[in-house]
Amino acid sequence: MQDHKLLIYKCFAFTRCHQKSLQSGKFWQNSGNGLGNGLAMASKTAGQAINEMPPGIFSTISKVRPTGSLQARKGATGAVSLYWRYSIGTSSERVLVGIYDSAAPPKSLTPSANGYSIAAAIRAAEKLAADHFDHRDAGGRPALLAASREAERAAAEAKRQAANSSLQHLLNAYCDHLQAIGRTSHRDARSIFQLHVFEAFPAIAALPAREVSGDAFADMMRRLIDAGKGRTANKLRSYCRAAYQTAKAARSKPSIPLSFKNFGISTNPVSETEPDESQNRADRHPLSADELRKYWGLIKSEPGFRAALLRVHLLTGGQRIEQLVKLHTENVLNSSIVLFDGKGRPGRPPRQHTVPLTGQAKQSLADCKPAGKYALSTDGGETHVAATTLSDWATEMACSHIEDFQAKRIRSGVETLLASAGVPSDIRGRLQSHGVSGVQSRHYDGHDYLPEKRAALETLYRLLNPSSRSTSRKVKGRPVASKHELQHETLVSSLSVA
Repeated sequence: MQDHKLLIYKCFAFTRCHQKSLQSGKFWQNSGNGLGNGLAMASKTAGQAINEMPPGIFSTISKVRPTGSLQARKGATGAVSLYWRYSIGTSSERVLVGIYDSAAPPKSLTPSANGYSIAAAIRAAEKLAADHFDHRDAGGRPALLAASREAERAAAEAKRQAANSSLQHLLNAYCDHLQAIGRTSHRDARSIFQLHVFEAFPAIAALPAREVSGDAFADMMRRLIDAGKGRTANKLRSYCRAAYQTAKAARSKPSIPLSFKNFGISTNPVSETEPDESQNRADRHPLSADELRKYWGLIKSEPGFRAALLRVHLLTGGQRIEQLVKLHTENVLNSSIVLFDGKGRPGRPPRQHTVPLTGQAKQSLADCKPAGKYALSTDGGETHVAATTLSDWATEMACSHIEDFQAKRIRSGVETLLASAGVPSDIRGRLQSHGVSGVQSRHYDGHDYLPEKRAALETLYRLLNPSSRSTSRKVKGRPVASKHELQHETLVSSLSVA
């Protein structure tokens, strides 16, 4: 037993000079049970020693700095595997380094195509040992392996989620949603997405939808505009914008399929783009009377600030959104609000524009709880709701119900509806703050037209609520005005005579 221990001591002492021994082609061979005991000194080359190893036994080749040892084991076929053996707690483990290449240059520190020299194996084992030793307080190599597996799992899951939440998936999901609710526009949307997104910009289509920038959508539109397809560019923008708004609204709107929440959309990058104005005919495409009634039906009973603000916008005659959202609390009067219209007045103060409040409009404004500086605010009046936000809310509410819905179509729809009810053009113009032309109107007409505006808004409210409408009669092919319309005309006439 004493001789046995002495041999073990001498062998491990000699491993301090393993690099020098390797350079001379000499090798310290292990024999025995593979645990480093039973070592015998032999003046043999590494190849000779390994060739003489019996199969199935682990033999220690060298110590490995800063911890562990390099071991070899011959398989039944004669192939020799090299291992780094290290201790962890009270146990030990082996890590495969690679296959021993008997033909590799002994001094080579890099593996060959067929395997490792002893020197290369020692270097590889030293790297493993260093990582283990440096992280020993955190659990060493087992902890590193666990962290690596978790990172790989997380990366794979992220990749899977990214693939299922790509821009292409979002746009296809939006088309499926349109089809599910009976919208025929899904066919047109599918065609435009396929040609001008999926095929034209496959790399962007593969990105997670939440990572696609407004610049990317601008590039898609620019390609079409450069090709003389400005109208298609605007349609692409409209469909993409609606898709993002649908996904964004899914977070708070239960009527939208839950699957849209998985896209994680909190902002709408398409809103950062501008349509091709040369092709923009939105003002020539007002909401019809039925579409306005449908829109009113969507918002009239909906609780919350958003719907209340949308009601204020509609029931005040579709005022310019950019002006309405800037309403100051101090300009909310008992029966009207005061806006300031700077349109068409460069370098001049904005024109004061007073809008009457009907009963429902007044209640809806009260539901917005005006406070602080700005009446239409989500932060107590410190800042006002952005114009794009109001437009987005209207789109979220109506895009699944009204074909090609745009918030600006509300304004032109209101004027068209009032025109069909016999409201004179000058009254409609004053209600919506169109430019006042003519010397007489601009300089000598001091009338505020509040009664006429109020009558027009009451007519609008009646037309939005079919149950409150009187049945129209026709005389000689023309509709006879209802009692309310006659009162409106009488009011206008009497004021004109006066």
